[in-house]
Amino acid sequence: MRRLGELEAAVMEVLWAATGPLTVRSVLGLLTREPELAYTTVMTVLDNLHRKEVVTRERAGRAWAYRAALAREEFDAEAMASVLESAADRGATLMRFIGKISPDELAQLRTLMDEAEESR
Repeated sequence: MRRLGELEAAVMEVLWAATGPLTVRSVLGLLTREPELAYTTVMTVLDNLHRKEVVTRERAGRAWAYRAALAREEFDAEAMASVLESAADRGATLMRFIGKISPDELAQLRTLMDEAEESR
């Protein structure tokens, strides 16, 4: 799974915050960028995200309405798993990751690992 570019990430933030599918015009209206983006730029980004299977789309009259294909947490987890899959040394990569998270996050990770182990 590829990482998202800056504009793709901004569009995905809008879709993840939405309660339902959004048209290009709706996404454009909810983006807070200066200068304002062109309609065709947002349409192209959404089309690219659809091609990458990051978003799904359905007809809304003559337009397409888009929604995130995965919840934010699931997308992030898949991105993390993808990094591990491409690592030459998974253990070393995990150690570097652990070294970058806060003590509170490390404690939370331990708790989650314990819970996962108990559920197996």
